[in-house]
Amino acid sequence: MVIGCIFSVAAPESVLAESADAVYFKAEACYLSLLKTPEKLQYRDNWFPCIDQFENAYKADPRGPYAAAALYMTGKLFQELYHISYKKSDKDKAVEHYKKIIQRYSKSDYVKKAREGLIEMSGADDISKILNDNPEKKVRKEMFKASKANYKKRAQDYSGNKKDSYSKPSYAKPEYVPDSGKKIHITGLRVWSNPSYTRVVIDADGNTAYTHRLLDEDPSINKPKRLYIDFDNSILNKDVENIVSINDDMLKTARAAQNDPSSVRVVIDIKSFETYKIFSLRNPSRTIIDVWGTGSGTNFASAGNVKKKVVPVKPKKEIKTLSNPEFNKSVKEARVDDLADQLNLGVRRIVIDPGHGGRDVGAVGYGIYEKDIVLSIARRLKREIEGRLKGCEVIMTRSSDVFLGLEERTAIANTQNADLFLSLHTNAHQNKNAYGVETYFLNLADDDESKMVAKRENAATSRNLSDLEAILLDLIQTTKINESSHVAAHVQRSMCKRLEGKYSKIKNKGVKRAPFYVLIGANMPSILIETSFISNQRECKRLMDSKYQEQLARGIVEGIINYLRARGPTAFNRSTKGRSS
Repeated sequence: MVIGCIFSVAAPESVLAESADAVYFKAEACYLSLLKTPEKLQYRDNWFPCIDQFENAYKADPRGPYAAAALYMTGKLFQELYHISYKKSDKDKAVEHYKKIIQRYSKSDYVKKAREGLIEMSGADDISKILNDNPEKKVRKEMFKASKANYKKRAQDYSGNKKDSYSKPSYAKPEYVPDSGKKIHITGLRVWSNPSYTRVVIDADGNTAYTHRLLDEDPSINKPKRLYIDFDNSILNKDVENIVSINDDMLKTARAAQNDPSSVRVVIDIKSFETYKIFSLRNPSRTIIDVWGTGSGTNFASAGNVKKKVVPVKPKKEIKTLSNPEFNKSVKEARVDDLADQLNLGVRRIVIDPGHGGRDVGAVGYGIYEKDIVLSIARRLKREIEGRLKGCEVIMTRSSDVFLGLEERTAIANTQNADLFLSLHTNAHQNKNAYGVETYFLNLADDDESKMVAKRENAATSRNLSDLEAILLDLIQTTKINESSHVAAHVQRSMCKRLEGKYSKIKNKGVKRAPFYVLIGANMPSILIETSFISNQRECKRLMDSKYQEQLARGIVEGIINYLRARGPTAFNRSTKGRSS
């Protein structure tokens, strides 16, 4: 043992470098093996053998060619572990290793990656502090020079158009400045549309600042009213379809072009519209433009402000119940179904969103993925709704194991003019004993646990979450928050009541609020249901059971019916004009 230690100190540099090389590749193999076994990823202890090996590779030769790479991989693993554990110590370790790279290996290619990691983990304020402590002044000057230039550009655009209420700066922050020499690629344009709502998504392979402005019609040059978005430090991919025809009641086309060597401009040609919103999402990077037309119903906070057409409902024959409080189940359900027949004029279309899918497996349980569980529950819920709410159409955002972006799910609900949007998920926690059922609606989170759930479902860092809260402050008046909270309350109560009648240890965790990307911009009351904890062995076993799924589905439907009963037969009644076929 002692001899080995003495030998390692006296060994020539080439031997040490070779040793570091061997240790690094051993650590890399450990990491790849871990990624191939998703069931191991949720357990914190499985990460440390790989982390320790990367740290050993760095210690073996701190001045060698693998030192910066080993530090970066150590930080990366701590960062990924933090998204599972939510432990501050894991976050601090990631920041510590990224900081070391910037301070000690300023000429390494890993400095860029370390900066990106720090932006995600700590935000721009911490980046500034780290760079101020960095002896490499060139790195600091380049960072702040680019940041200052972008800030001035946005400030100038804003001040030059004060009268245009739609031309305020976008949600991209000045500190989201791409690394010098690396341009962001605009990789695609996607569009969802109906006569009163259109969503345009601009895909990119990274994050960059952008500005936008609304321009009036200019007949002298045959230009319609148009909205343009300029992306800094960007290139338009050659294979991008640069003109997308929309031709709905509001928009003509979406077109993209290389505005100058360092920026891409996307232009939306407008016929007419009522309002629009622009915001960015990350992981993957994309910018979303929502456009609403007159009569789309976006300028109210709850359905109570909607003009309702009262439709008289012919009374059904009264069903008498037994005097015993524990009256017959079949009679009770018949009464609910009877009510559902009366209420079917109110809910014509429901969109069910099974969370995750495809390469996004969601939370990992005991031999099962979240994506598979929620798809199975969604199929049962669809059958249950169609059987209990006669004449109600049910649309699934996905009916198979395919990947859908969060923005695409909401777009489906909006373009289909849904009356309700239900997003289904399973919960997870680092504490295996955590269990229970909870339902969420869109709003700012008011407790740490809700924030943690939002982070996981959004696949977002804490930085993304703070950006989303800024977006919500602007969107809060155009979403059905009040109605969504009522729907959530009835669904949560009915789910738990039904499960408690069949199973022991059912915990009603209540109705909560949190900022979920998938609910942003929904034109209808929308809720996200965390059906049970897939990370809890007892509840995971139940989630895989068809009978438990059936009870969940029935509880959700009864919650919808109870909500409609509380609001009255015309709670969701609205004009079907402009509804897509």
